[in-house]
Amino acid sequence: MFPQMSSDFVDSFLLQKKPYKLLLISTGNIRNAELEALLQANIEKLKEAFDTGFEFIELNQRAIVVHS
Repeated sequence: MFPQMSSDFVDSFLLQKKPYKLLLISTGNIRNAELEALLQANIEKLKEAFDTGFEFIELNQRAIVVHS
């Protein structure tokens, strides 16, 4: 389940395509340094997924999930 703010973004994306692309970061509570390391470790994969045409991508501590 997404927290309220996250679900608002997901709902808006699914219903109205706003924003036109969405990166949902669903890590729960982690330290800023951990979040920064996670993003740095996955930035190229995320960019590639968006460049390939995927519009809704979720990043968590274990995987990148591409929603279609």
